[in-house]
Amino acid sequence: MHHQLPHVHAPPKAPQAHDRHAGHTPEMFRDRFWVCLALTVPILLLSEHVRAWLGLPSLRFPGAEWVEPGLASVVYVYGAGPFVQGAVREVLRRSPGMMTLVALATTVAYGYSLAVTFGLPGEPFYWELATLVVVMLLGHWIEMRAVQGASRALEHLASLVPPVAHRVRKGEVEDVPVEALREGDVVLVRPGEQVPADGVVLEGAGHVNEAFLTGESRPVLKQTGSEVVAGSVNGEGALRVQVLRTGEQTTLSQIARLVQEAQGARSRYQVLADRAAAWLTYTAVAAGSATLGLWLVGRAPSAFAVERAVTVLVIACPHALGLAIPLVIVNATALAARHGILVRNREAFERARDIRTVAFDKTGTLTEGRLRVRAVYTDGADEAEVLRIAAALEAASEHPLAQAIVEAARSKGLPVEPVQNVRAVPGKGIEGTWDGQLYRVGRPEWAAELGLTTIGEPLREGLREAEARGESVVALMDPQRICALFALVDRVRESAREAVRALHAMGRRVVMVTGDAEAVARTVAQDLGIDRFSARVLPQDKARLVRELRAEGPVVFVGDGINDAPALVEADLGVAIGAGTNVAIESADVVLVENDPLDAVRVLRLAEATYGKMVQNLVWATGYNVVAIPLAAGVAYRFGVLLSPAVGALLMSLSTVAVAVNAVLLRRARLSPWGLRR
Repeated sequence: MHHQLPHVHAPPKAPQAHDRHAGHTPEMFRDRFWVCLALTVPILLLSEHVRAWLGLPSLRFPGAEWVEPGLASVVYVYGAGPFVQGAVREVLRRSPGMMTLVALATTVAYGYSLAVTFGLPGEPFYWELATLVVVMLLGHWIEMRAVQGASRALEHLASLVPPVAHRVRKGEVEDVPVEALREGDVVLVRPGEQVPADGVVLEGAGHVNEAFLTGESRPVLKQTGSEVVAGSVNGEGALRVQVLRTGEQTTLSQIARLVQEAQGARSRYQVLADRAAAWLTYTAVAAGSATLGLWLVGRAPSAFAVERAVTVLVIACPHALGLAIPLVIVNATALAARHGILVRNREAFERARDIRTVAFDKTGTLTEGRLRVRAVYTDGADEAEVLRIAAALEAASEHPLAQAIVEAARSKGLPVEPVQNVRAVPGKGIEGTWDGQLYRVGRPEWAAELGLTTIGEPLREGLREAEARGESVVALMDPQRICALFALVDRVRESAREAVRALHAMGRRVVMVTGDAEAVARTVAQDLGIDRFSARVLPQDKARLVRELRAEGPVVFVGDGINDAPALVEADLGVAIGAGTNVAIESADVVLVENDPLDAVRVLRLAEATYGKMVQNLVWATGYNVVAIPLAAGVAYRFGVLLSPAVGALLMSLSTVAVAVNAVLLRRARLSPWGLRR
């Protein structure tokens, strides 16, 4: 059962290739295909030409001469009807295309054959007409299924929203429509149920499956304080969730809007393909007319001349050309989505292949934005002991520096014990009694204010090293001396190093942009092997820096999308990373759901593979006609090479299949470097 995503407004849809399938459905072409196929079998068996080829005796019975045209008339009216209607629309819009060619070919074949039946000298084309219609119906059925496959993404997203939510009010649980939820409401999510809206866990714990969002099939542990998104599935344990976002603000609705925008956008190559299809239509009509005229002038039988003209019209149908780009885009966006990559602008596939410089924002992109203890400096004291004492005091603080020290102690298996007489000293740190001894943890400057000016050489050297690296330093003190120093640094993402290596292997230059101090930037750049960095860059200056980099070649900027919007817009390709529970990033061309710099590498690899498939399909779809149209016109007739209309329809369909298969092969592209998979 599908439910409408609330408040998701579709952008104005870009015009498709002559909108040739307005009002059509895959089921319509499927039904017509099977009916016409059933009628084509007796038409083939009644054809004297086909029976002669098969070595069958002539079939004669009263009224036999009217059965073939009668069945062919049904095939023309019922099977070719959608093509004729589409041709009328194209002509009225003065944009003739594939429908015009198919309608011309079938109408000429049917009209001429009917005239022969009523006395005009010549040979009828009934079996050629029937097989042509059947092949064209099959091709359009396949095309419609492929095109609508992209639209099913929205239906799938809509199905993720449960229709009813369990709202908790005054201790009572009531079932209400999801549309009735408001920010601040508390909802109960039972095991196995879908989360109805974005929110934060107030109570409970459980593993939640967010595969639709991140592509990661492994459930993620959610507990008090964790954010959950609408559409994710609670595995076990009841959760009480406070609603943070509803309606069009939810992650699910925003993803749906991104999908709609991507489907509505048209790439430069799609525009090129549409123009080529239009010119091919004019060329085919001109070539068909010239073929008819030249064969008649050459005193060829009228049936032969008409057959050549019909074959030219059939074989020139820009079916493959019409699918060359859309099928590649559909498969590319599907492959991207499986890797947690949401493409907002289809031109991103074309622009990304030319990128020469990849500029990363540091905090939140290359680093996690969370501190960790890099080193513990002591003057003879046991490192584990001083970390244990510091963690005991810092456990009472919510400061990020304090939490990093507590986490470091826990990671080493050290107990975090209670402390007596804990007191926070604003702007300084925290103090308390541990094992009967007064200790303080805080800024090193606090030690000087307390008169603790004597510091051992190991601590002095550690302080110099930490300051040179631009790291934050926390001191542990007792009443007589400084016992230890803790150097804390922002966590570098494990995948950032792999991403830089992969980009270098692809011949891209890597640049880091940050508002941090130069010492911090230099340390991170050296750690990751980054070619160049810019420190102390204000958000408003990032766009200027991107402009400077663009003077040296196309640039992709990868940032968190919050304060990086100007730079994302200024870059040739803007990539917003770590969208997570907030994907409404209007300034980015590509949105990466996870906080994984390697996804930026995957974007470039996908762009290269997509561009290659686009070019291959365009070359095949246009090059095929360069060879096929002259053969259809009969230029090789003297060498015994002659294509019938049915064979022309078959070759045209085979070219479409070749384009479709080539596009589907894109799904086999390896986007992760060095065999990494996700």
